[in-house]
Amino acid sequence: WGVGTNPLSWKLGGIGVGEGNLHVGGAESPPDRQKDYIDEAEMDDELDTERAVRGSGNCGGGGPRGGRSDRPHHSHDGAAATTTVRARVDQLWKLSSSYLPSDVPSIQRSLVQHVEYTLARRRYKFDRASFYQATAHSVRDRLIERWTDTQQFYASRDVKRMYYMSLEFLVGRSLGNAVSNLGLRGAYAEALRQLGYDMEDIIAEEKEPALGNGGLGRLASCFLDTLATLNYPAWGYGLRYKYGMFEQRLIHGKQVEFPDYWLTNGNPWEVERLDVKYLVRLYGSVRSYQDKRTGRWRFCWEGGEMVVAVAYDTPVPGYGTYNTNNMRLWASKPSHEFDLASFNAGDYYGAVEAKERCESITSVLYPSDDNVNGKVLRLKQQFFFVSATLQDILRRYKKRIVPGRTLKNLPDKVAIQLNDTHPSISIPELMRLLLDDEMLPWEEAWDITSRTFGYTNHTILPEALEKWPVPMLEELLPRHMQIIFEINHRFLCQVDAKWPGDVERLAAMSIIEESQPKMVRMAHLAVVGSHVVNGVAEIHTALVKSRLFPEFNEMWPGRIVNVTNGVTPRRWILQANPALSSIFTAILGPGWVNNLRRLETLKPLATDPAFQAQWSEAKRINKQRLAAWVRESIGIELMVDAIFDMQVKRIHEYKRQLLNVLSIVHRYAVIATSTEEQRRAMTPRVCIIAGKAAPGYDIAKKIIQLACGLSKVVNNDVRCANLLQVVFIPNFNVSLAELIIPASDVSQHISTAGMEASGTGNMKFVMNGGLIVGTADGANIEIARAIGKDDLFCFGATADEVAALRRTMHTRAPAPVDPRLARVLRMVRSGVFGPPDDYAPLLESLEPSRDFYLVGHDFPGYLDALDAADAAYRDRAGWAAKTIRASCSMWAFSSDRTIKQYAREVWGMEPLPFKPPHHVQANPPHGLHQHGQQAKH
Repeated sequence: WGVGTNPLSWKLGGIGVGEGNLHVGGAESPPDRQKDYIDEAEMDDELDTERAVRGSGNCGGGGPRGGRSDRPHHSHDGAAATTTVRARVDQLWKLSSSYLPSDVPSIQRSLVQHVEYTLARRRYKFDRASFYQATAHSVRDRLIERWTDTQQFYASRDVKRMYYMSLEFLVGRSLGNAVSNLGLRGAYAEALRQLGYDMEDIIAEEKEPALGNGGLGRLASCFLDTLATLNYPAWGYGLRYKYGMFEQRLIHGKQVEFPDYWLTNGNPWEVERLDVKYLVRLYGSVRSYQDKRTGRWRFCWEGGEMVVAVAYDTPVPGYGTYNTNNMRLWASKPSHEFDLASFNAGDYYGAVEAKERCESITSVLYPSDDNVNGKVLRLKQQFFFVSATLQDILRRYKKRIVPGRTLKNLPDKVAIQLNDTHPSISIPELMRLLLDDEMLPWEEAWDITSRTFGYTNHTILPEALEKWPVPMLEELLPRHMQIIFEINHRFLCQVDAKWPGDVERLAAMSIIEESQPKMVRMAHLAVVGSHVVNGVAEIHTALVKSRLFPEFNEMWPGRIVNVTNGVTPRRWILQANPALSSIFTAILGPGWVNNLRRLETLKPLATDPAFQAQWSEAKRINKQRLAAWVRESIGIELMVDAIFDMQVKRIHEYKRQLLNVLSIVHRYAVIATSTEEQRRAMTPRVCIIAGKAAPGYDIAKKIIQLACGLSKVVNNDVRCANLLQVVFIPNFNVSLAELIIPASDVSQHISTAGMEASGTGNMKFVMNGGLIVGTADGANIEIARAIGKDDLFCFGATADEVAALRRTMHTRAPAPVDPRLARVLRMVRSGVFGPPDDYAPLLESLEPSRDFYLVGHDFPGYLDALDAADAAYRDRAGWAAKTIRASCSMWAFSSDRTIKQYAREVWGMEPLPFKPPHHVQANPPHGLHQHGQQAKH
């Protein structure tokens, strides 16, 4: 928007820093809330209550509820009840008819009131932590009124909704994102400044939620931001982990895992919904019986253990819109809190055993599955999540069933997206709910289910495609195992009808793997039970079709489609990189945030010296910001004028952090053996690595140990002074990513080709003015096409070459080891970087017959790519031009484009913007009532 047309401009009464330079001054009154959007179903509930009080009751007989016209009215009592409820609604409306004012004085009053009344802190003793909590509650107040009105609006319009099911939501800190999306960053910053606090210091007080691990969870959070921004009616569903994954600390250069106590000081952004609870059954048995009404045999799952799912809601605001969606997370609670009989009998631990067993379901993200108990807990966790979610979705849908609509119409009003295979048990669970609870016939239930679900595949790695032992499923979820067997039987009949007698094809496509024990292939189940399956980058989708699910692609041409991932520019440019954002906004206005394609108009400025100077200064500011944090947190003084080379992501062999570390060892060896004159010609480099290794992934932990050992040696060698530094940043998370990514010159995305589904870090780095050293894998291929192949330093075997090399790795004569790699391996074996025995597993994995990830094969080309990046960086004007062109060519990798494609091709949804009416200003903007409430018109 231009300054005069921003629909949120009334809220920016304080100062418009970062939001279009809106003028300082008083704001007009906030608009009235929209009275027209009354939730008729809730009105009906009120009417039922009032009629019951008056003795008229509800004669609906428990049938489907429609609008008010379907309810019986009982002459005088019914009319009186309606009048009473309407009067009550009008009275309540008058008390909350305007949005909260957001001028600086009103915000300050809100802050102080929350410190005193919400937190019960003494006056004049307001510490920074208290002011963070107060600020969060103050912002949440403004979120909630938009949030409740948005949901009311969606309900009144009877729209189709999309539900995004993900075991991870890596949301990052909420305060900065919320004030930015609401257009209130400037007003809150000024309000806090006048009270003696810095906005950035207050934001830093927030403990980051431990609700995700890596790219999967961050992608889900980007999607929620975009869904709200683009005005799509959507909710995210997940789990409220008590401890998350883990906090990573480095002790003696090794990763050590500690619980992540992110909820110690509470979470002011969530709303505990004690009124939204569902029972989830585990174990038990299945009883069959004959339906007296239809004569059909039915099944009833009964007995076992019952766990209660309690909802916790978090508002998700869109940027530049009133639409505020919801993220609903489930916490597990026992159905019986305390066994008093056991306690009185002296069994004190037994009295709380059930409570502890139930609450463990949502204690930790991805409990270790290297033992039977861990596997069972993971399956419990996944089923608990999907059962509560589907019960909630069906309850909401049934609440709004009107005449002429039945459960057959569910896919017309509900779309459910499965984020990877973790929630795929939802397919048999929805079937169970429709068959056993709603009494639908199989064919009808299956038609509803298969038209409701969409499935996003994120990997072709075999170990990541979940399989569950049949005996475990039969014990934990006996009814679901029956349903899966029936789904598989009916599906294989279709396969056999299409390809009669093709036993190999039947075995390949079967949901049940004929192994010992038999296994349920959850990815197969997701493909069979979804109407659309999508990959997340062009190369990934091609591999899903050709290698992972070729038979399914042949059976259902067109079911598998590509939707390339994207990231939200609101968090990853506007919020993470204020220096760069200010350049874009100064030239283009604030509208570029929601239309990244507008940045392309800046590409002609790539060679303009004045623009390059601004661009380079923004990069330097970001480097200085990161250097200050590293100095304070790690004690290393970074070389700000060096090339900042970064690889920050989950530690895994296929992501090849080992290749990066070995290249740094090579660089160190070259520096150590060079003359002073040769060193003067070298490009100084700061190598930054960050990421967590899974607790049971020993090889990944060894990579971290080697990186830390290398860092200690290099940073203490005087020969590397002003030439090379190595830093491993522990406990990588969203907040650190927001600090690290804007400071990058080069980022490394060097996975073995064909193994990275997409990657989203590559997108964030390029958007922030960094260039990629990478393989032809994931979204790198599409990024190279968008920015120009000359601006991405590519190397390594292609996906087809990788497959060919692996097929022959045990039979062909090993190629000679590159002498540079041989020297590097000798240095590691010599103990320079720590005890050689510690690194023996790493060295063994690099033997030619065991080098599955082709580190040795790609090493020479990788060094060439790094040298090319060094050479390009030495031409600073040319480098600036490259980074400007690249950053301004990334519109296709905004999650806005991704979500629009999902909505069009998968969900069949239209945006529905919520717009409260604005008022014509009748009084001066500074006119306030004596108590500070803005005048209402």
